Amino acid sequence: MAEKLVAGVRARAPRARDEAADALVAVAASVMSKKPRALNLTGNPACILMYGINGAGKTTTAGKLAHQLKNEGHNPLIVAADTYRAAGIEQMVLWAERAGVQHFDGSSGADPASVVFDGVMTARKRGHDVVIADTAGRLQTQRNLLEELGKIGRVTSKALDDAPYESLLVLDAVLGLTNLTQARAFNTAIPMTGLVLGKLDSSAKGGAVISIEAELDVPTKLAGVGEGIDDLTPFDPAAFVRAIFQG
Repeated sequence: MAEKLVAGVRARAPRARDEAADALVAVAASVMSKKPRALNLTGNPACILMYGINGAGKTTTAGKLAHQLKNEGHNPLIVAADTYRAAGIEQMVLWAERAGVQHFDGSSGADPASVVFDGVMTARKRGHDVVIADTAGRLQTQRNLLEELGKIGRVTSKALDDAPYESLLVLDAVLGLTNLTQARAFNTAIPMTGLVLGKLDSSAKGGAVISIEAELDVPTKLAGVGEGIDDLTPFDPAAFVRAIFQG
């Protein structure tokens, strides 16, 4: 990717340092995905499936997103499908309560795909228009858990009668190019519709998403910019690349 960016800058033949910086921003923005960055909230109900490695910020993002959607007039239901850890369910329940939204909980050891299916059915019955499903953290090297994630995706499609849904990989901005390896592996298990870049309030810049978007054509849709419940924003690619290359 670095070579591609340098070649793009040279092709623009900048004459001064400022022009070179502007050219780098323009080239970086040009290689990122051109797909829509707004969440797809069609469907009955709309469904947002969130996954990634442990500690990336899935549960936190799910809670923030539920709060945001509620403020926009939606009636979201959080599905706590991290059935591997009792603490995972408890944390999601706390975030749901903090966001002021209802939740549907799996029991410890239950099949996560079944929990998501039942959560979608419950949402439909209760009149929720959006489901946010929080799944267990898993490493990209855990083949059996990636296969399980693929099952969750297939079951979600079945529950939604094959209607489209959001499949969001949550990435930790601190991890750098490790995120590219993660994205490649997760995308083979369940096709991603978008990325969430968390922890942008840290010193990390999250520049790996440029490479991910360029290679996989997956748009970054949301960014976590703090620990507060309101600290989730739409991802702005132009502002993002300016912050990386121009400080």
